[in-house]
Amino acid sequence: MKQLLLIRHAKSSWDFPGRSDHDRPLNDRGEHDAPAMAAALQQRGVTPDQIVTSSALRARTTAAIIAEGLGCSPEMIETESDLYLASPRTILTCVQNLNEASGTVLMFGHNPGMHEAVVRLTADPGVREFPTLAVARIEFDVEFWGEVDWNGGMLLELLTPKTLKDR
Repeated sequence: MKQLLLIRHAKSSWDFPGRSDHDRPLNDRGEHDAPAMAAALQQRGVTPDQIVTSSALRARTTAAIIAEGLGCSPEMIETESDLYLASPRTILTCVQNLNEASGTVLMFGHNPGMHEAVVRLTADPGVREFPTLAVARIEFDVEFWGEVDWNGGMLLELLTPKTLKDR
């Protein structure tokens, strides 16, 4: 059994017109929401064996905040440049190439690829949107990450900053 958490980066800032999209930082809301999401994941007993993030600043920052909130060392975070604005197919390839020793993996990226990957991995019609800092907890009944494929996962939970506030 493998568990994958696909996570869209927290809310980012558009206040720096001279910066490239890749180098946009989190805004105040993103900086505030990410620790709350980490706490929610910790309450659910999420203990990652591996953390992989897009190379974009907003994704790397989100990964660092979540990792810290889960008590993981910063060295545990792996940067994967292919996840920057990745297509669902690229995300699937990254998943299939995860460390086989890892049972639970956090993967940070961007829309629309993350949203489409969640829908295609789970075939869950209820995933209509994937806002910033959305977390899809997906379980796969496989022994190896290389066996993960479309429609093979079961969506355990979809968390968003709004759902945390509604509780």
